[in-house]
Amino acid sequence: MVPFIYDPIYSDLDLPERHRYPIHKYKMLHQWALSHGASSEQFVRPNPLTWSQVKTVHSADYVRKLKSNAFDKKEWRKVGFPWSTQLLTRTLTSAGGTFETVKTALDKRIAIHFSGGYHHAHHDWGSGFCLINDLAISAILATQAQPNLKILIFDTDVHQGDGTATLLRNHERIFTCSIHGERNFPFTKVDSDLDVALPKGTTDGAYLDAVKHTLHKVAKDFKPDLILYDAGVDIYRRDDLGHLDVSIEGIFSRDYFVLDYAKQNNINLAAVIGGGYQRNLSRLILAHAQLLRASHQVWSD
Repeated sequence: MVPFIYDPIYSDLDLPERHRYPIHKYKMLHQWALSHGASSEQFVRPNPLTWSQVKTVHSADYVRKLKSNAFDKKEWRKVGFPWSTQLLTRTLTSAGGTFETVKTALDKRIAIHFSGGYHHAHHDWGSGFCLINDLAISAILATQAQPNLKILIFDTDVHQGDGTATLLRNHERIFTCSIHGERNFPFTKVDSDLDVALPKGTTDGAYLDAVKHTLHKVAKDFKPDLILYDAGVDIYRRDDLGHLDVSIEGIFSRDYFVLDYAKQNNINLAAVIGGGYQRNLSRLILAHAQLLRASHQVWSD
C-alpha cells in the first residue's frame, strides 16, 4: 500500500466567506480516497514542525513576527490569509506532513502528502497563501540527517516555485526544477536550478513532452536519491488561476509518468498535492485524485 500522510486540521481553518483558497479540498480528497478503496491503515498523521525546524530556512525575525501577528496589512495581503493561532497550528502541521512524507518515502520508496507545496514562502516574507516553505524545510532537514542524500524538487505547479528557488540557491545536494506558466504568478520570477516556462494555452501533448524531457534530463545529470514532487493541478484547463489547457487525462498522464519513472529507476518519491483553485470543489478533487489513481496503478503493477 502507498502511504498517505494526512491530518484533519488541513481543512480546519476559518476563512472569510468566498475566500479564494479552497480550504475544504483536503478533507474532501481524504473522503474520496476512502470511498475509492483506500484503507485507513494507509494514512499516517504527522507531527507538526517545531519553530526551531522552521528557522532552518526562515529568519528568526520572520518567525517572531509570524508568531506574534506583527505583520502589517500589506504583508498580510501578500500572504492572503488572516492571522490566527489556528492558521499557525495548521501551517506547522502541514509542513510537518511534508517532512513526514519525505521520511516515509526514504523508508518505503513512495509516500503521498494530502497537502503541501507552499513554494512561495521566502526567507523573511510570505506570499501567495504560503507562510513557511515546507518543500525547502523538508529537503534541508533530510539532507542534514543524511549528508550524502541528493534531492530533486520537481515542481509542476502552474506557478513558479520562487521561494524554493531562493531558499535553496547553491545547495549542492538539492536541485530545484520548476515547470510552470511563463506569464502567471509570481510575475517576477527567481531562477531555479532549472526553469521550464510554458506559454498560455499549452495543451496535453506539449505539456507532457516538457515534463518527460525535463525529468529525463535532470535525473540523468543530477542522479537524485529522492524526488520531492509538487503535483499541482492548477495546470488544469478549468482551473480559475491556471491559464494552461491541460485535461484531466493529461494530469493523470503526468502523475503516472513521474511516479512510474521514479519506480523504474529506483528513485524514492515523496509527492505533495500542491495548488488547485477551482471553486467547483468536486471537479477540483477529481483533478487532485489523479495522483492517487496513478499511485495505485504504478504500485499495483
